[in-house]
Amino acid sequence: MSKENKKLKVAFPHMGTVYIAWAAALKKIGVEPFIPPYTSKKTLSLGTKHSPEAICLPYKLILGNFIEAIEGGTDYVAMISSPGCCRLGEYGNCIHNALTDLGYNAKYIELTLYDGLKGMYDFLKKISGKNDPILFARAINIAIRKMFVLDDLENALSYYRAREIHFGDAEKNYNKALNYIKEADSTRNLKKAKKLAFDEMKKTKIDPNKEILHVDLTGEIYLVCDQFSNQNITRELGKMGVQTRRSLTISSFLKDAIIPKVFRKGETHLQRAYRMAKPYLMRDIGGDSLECVSDVAYADERGIDGIIHISPFTCMPEIMSQNIFPAMRENCDIPILPLIMDEQTGKAGYLTRLEAFVDLMRRRKRKLTKTNVDEKPVEIIN
Repeated sequence: MSKENKKLKVAFPHMGTVYIAWAAALKKIGVEPFIPPYTSKKTLSLGTKHSPEAICLPYKLILGNFIEAIEGGTDYVAMISSPGCCRLGEYGNCIHNALTDLGYNAKYIELTLYDGLKGMYDFLKKISGKNDPILFARAINIAIRKMFVLDDLENALSYYRAREIHFGDAEKNYNKALNYIKEADSTRNLKKAKKLAFDEMKKTKIDPNKEILHVDLTGEIYLVCDQFSNQNITRELGKMGVQTRRSLTISSFLKDAIIPKVFRKGETHLQRAYRMAKPYLMRDIGGDSLECVSDVAYADERGIDGIIHISPFTCMPEIMSQNIFPAMRENCDIPILPLIMDEQTGKAGYLTRLEAFVDLMRRRKRKLTKTNVDEKPVEIIN
């Protein structure tokens, strides 16, 4: 293949299933997506070896993803940048410098998501060398639509996994469903793929009468969405009969940062965060802290059985969130489990904490149910 016909390979770091949406956008503009090996212990080891000791877990995993991608032959590594108080805004320069110091020659490019559609347009323009508004609009459209479907599919997996009769069936069907979404190359095909995907999920045999607990997951968005970094918490809770809901998702982020207001339906996550966090936190202090505080209040308002706050070690915004939670107990009567993750987090102790929390929620739920039954007035029929 000549250099003129060779497609550029572009790699993004892994974060849950977001690579499927990015791959669709890149293919649409004629660029080849390079999917690095899914995050593993090797990835973590590579990232940790070349990272500052006190930097947080997402940074180490992203750097590891990039090293594996470059060694695999990618031409570009693409990083998402962000303004504000979170160190994410500095990750780009730090990662770029680290890769340069290691002698890697792959080109580095940043995507500023908070510039909205303009940021995505400029990124596609730089990557492809084209300037085609119609083509880029189609690429952005398919990526956003796929992300919403992927998040909906994740919710379906959580529903079926908590109720499945044979453990593993839901995840097996989910992986088949993912392939339908991966292969869809247009919005028309995506609609068909979505139906096929959810039909696949419905094949999971479930126990509709099983006692189910409902738990919201909040915290730093990378750890909430990425199954390697959170040690696949949704699967572990599903084994225990817990249906989870991720309060922070890529699709909710897109509604706040990318999708124009005229196309939004209802209140966005960030809008709800400013409204519900106000009694406890007056302004954004970086990261996802504002959203986390509001998520606790929102879960309590909906009568959820519990909420788990997942954060990386040394993340200052999430440390602030955890220090606000005790002050919320006067108004929010909901169990909260904080989990702090780093490369040293062991599986056994982690599972023990989850099991104890689930046991606490189950006993609390049964006690509340019994109290409500006992307090129910007896109807006298004359």
